[in-house]
Amino acid sequence: MTNLLDLNYERLVSFIETFGEKPYRAKQLMHWIYKKNIIDFNKMTDISKVFCDILKEKAAIRLPSVMSDAISDDGTRKWLFDVGGSNGIETVFIPEDDRGTLCISSQVGCALECTFCSTGRQGFNRNLTSAEIIGQFWLANFFIRQQEGYNALPNSDRIISNVVMMGMGEPLANYENVVAAMKLMLDDRAYGLSRRRVTLSTSGLVNLMDRLREDCPVALAVSLHASNDKLRDEIVPINKKFPIKELMAGCQRYLEKAPRDFVTFEYVMLDGINDSIEDAKALLEIVKDVPCKFNLIPFNSFPNSGYRCSSNDQIRKFREILVNQDYIVTIRKTRGDDIDAACGQLAGQVVNKKYSINKFNLNA
Repeated sequence: MTNLLDLNYERLVSFIETFGEKPYRAKQLMHWIYKKNIIDFNKMTDISKVFCDILKEKAAIRLPSVMSDAISDDGTRKWLFDVGGSNGIETVFIPEDDRGTLCISSQVGCALECTFCSTGRQGFNRNLTSAEIIGQFWLANFFIRQQEGYNALPNSDRIISNVVMMGMGEPLANYENVVAAMKLMLDDRAYGLSRRRVTLSTSGLVNLMDRLREDCPVALAVSLHASNDKLRDEIVPINKKFPIKELMAGCQRYLEKAPRDFVTFEYVMLDGINDSIEDAKALLEIVKDVPCKFNLIPFNSFPNSGYRCSSNDQIRKFREILVNQDYIVTIRKTRGDDIDAACGQLAGQVVNKKYSINKFNLNA
């Protein structure tokens, strides 16, 4: 039975044409599913009974189920969604006055094994389907609208205005499903987000960055975290395949078609590891040819991480080095730390199949 959440508009048109239905029916279905948050075919009032009966026989709208739902003191909300096989993925909503940002997972676990990330410590089980990825958006949108005290954003009927593919997993290692889901987020017949408001964060799979530039260029964030190959090889192991020089060249190519004229470099601040003044100066040198902004991320601890967060004073000094060279530098505000929803803390529930990074076809 076909899960309609796996179908973009064109595939949905092809699917319903096999039953003799006109293409406009696909637009109607998408309106009910994504605009109205209706997944019961019986409640889709402008669909004929005959078509409704066909859909009930041939199709379904299947969503992950909720394993847990927690709200932080600061309003951040985190869900653990069941995706079968005793596996759970985490999704986080971060409300602010002028935006609502949803952090979406792309894999059950992660095979890239970045040493400072809780997800990477859990191992890897499988890629999420496009339905499981867009389903996180659907469920978050549904549950937030039921939450007491939540209103749409100013001058909008939206609650979720921004999406960041920064949850569990490396998005580009699940390329086809992630791109399919993002295209639904961008489609005016579904959620109609601007490309500028959808951000994909990658650890640096350069060949797939090149594909993304052609297929679905959205805002790009790169998890850099080190200013030299020796350290990055250790804490972000994908660097051994795509070293910093190659990564910077890939960023330059991506900007040729990106919706924003800069790359955001994410840099987790690890005490005594990558936070020295010398590290900051070296960082300036490696990014000098890439229009960019920096997002410094205070390390969010998790059990047995082996790391400590840099002191506030050291983060300030590090930032000043970058700012003095006219770069825009933000220090990410820790949100949802009391419910383990902060950056780097998403662990989910992963039955590890012990896949390594070499399991993925990174040469595709």
